[in-house]
Amino acid sequence: MPLCLRAPAAAAALAAALAAATPMELKPATLAAFDRYVLLTETRMSGELAGRAPFLWIDRQPERERAALLARLGRGEVISERLETRDNGRTIGVDDGIVHHWVGTVLLPGATLDRAQAFVQQYDRYPEWFAPMIQRSRILKHAGDHFDVAMRTSMTKVITVVIDADYGIDYRRLGPARLYTKSAASNLFVVSSAGQPNEQRTPADQVNSMLWRLNTYCSFEQRPEGTYEQCESVSLTRGIPFGLGMIVKPFVTGVPAETLEFTLGKVRQGLKDK
Repeated sequence: MPLCLRAPAAAAALAAALAAATPMELKPATLAAFDRYVLLTETRMSGELAGRAPFLWIDRQPERERAALLARLGRGEVISERLETRDNGRTIGVDDGIVHHWVGTVLLPGATLDRAQAFVQQYDRYPEWFAPMIQRSRILKHAGDHFDVAMRTSMTKVITVVIDADYGIDYRRLGPARLYTKSAASNLFVVSSAGQPNEQRTPADQVNSMLWRLNTYCSFEQRPEGTYEQCESVSLTRGIPFGLGMIVKPFVTGVPAETLEFTLGKVRQGLKDK
């Protein structure tokens, strides 16, 4: 089947599959398992922030792989990799949900850390810089190193899912050459008929949501060639409906990595154009 015909057919199949899926609310046990995953992930990160482990993911790779990764970054690539946090070597089970854990890295050539920080903190301009993924963005409150930001994001992979959420974002300077940020999404809503007179918002925890929770951790390090930006995302979505894995799984599992790669690429391009 030609691509132009296959895409609408896949969209229709996916839309029908999600509509037919049994409604699933976020359960306390599912959220508790995700919170455990986040806690252990942040415990690992605390060692990196304290200097007990390399600050950036690329520097924690074997030397030969690291050299190849740095070469790719130098050519302008965005590198992403799936991660998994384990509990004493055991997989952390999340019943009725899926944890998506990815790390992405980009080199911002010639950019200082201060310049990179100033760029990413201009949240009101995100719809301009990160279109079409970010449709709205507004700073609700800013006090020191903390920002509260409301955003509307649109994610498309065969079908389009629109999410409204508030993001609490904290910045932490770790000396003159390093910066660490943490962003946690809250008040998530799934938006149907976005931008239309009949637009509706439904709490994400109450529906077959493609996003129940999202934490993003970004590390910046300035080096002679520029500033490296690394973002690690940990998100929670509903589980794959029984019997629909072949249709739904590529959408659910593909979006987190593609979102990271898109965002990091746009930061690189935005700083390059300035």
